[in-house]
Amino acid sequence: MSRLDILKASLEKKEARFKNKLEEHFSDVRSANGQPLNDKRRGRSTMNRWERQNDTLRNLDKEIERTKEAIRDEECKQRYMADVKDGMPKAITDLINDGTLRQWGKYPNILFVDGVDKARIIWDGKKRKVLHKFTNSITDPEQRKKFAGVYNRLYNEINVKEE
Repeated sequence: MSRLDILKASLEKKEARFKNKLEEHFSDVRSANGQPLNDKRRGRSTMNRWERQNDTLRNLDKEIERTKEAIRDEECKQRYMADVKDGMPKAITDLINDGTLRQWGKYPNILFVDGVDKARIIWDGKKRKVLHKFTNSITDPEQRKKFAGVYNRLYNEINVKEE
């Protein structure tokens, strides 16, 4: 489940909760029928209860707005990642599509090899070259072999062609 799906599910839950609280508040106000407000002892407590209900509704509304903003930000980030992906060579986009490589959301030109912990493959769009970073931190020989296989394949397909 992607982050966007999680946010949308959260928004639905918050909107349903808001709707339920709003119905509870309206039914409470309808049940009063104006009578407790005339009562000298109970009028103030009724007004305080309604104010607490209004505070709850305002807080839920703020949460809904924050979630909507997070959804807009996530959609924008995904569009940006897709734009960067469109500017990459076909060899890289094929590996992203089949799940071998994964784009970093913050810097979409930095790619992670699936199953490798620390090393990264970097697409330099200006030089049109593939670079690597943090390869010395790979300690597991299996991960090193996997990373080397993916990187060397991209290096041969992209960097060697450019030279």
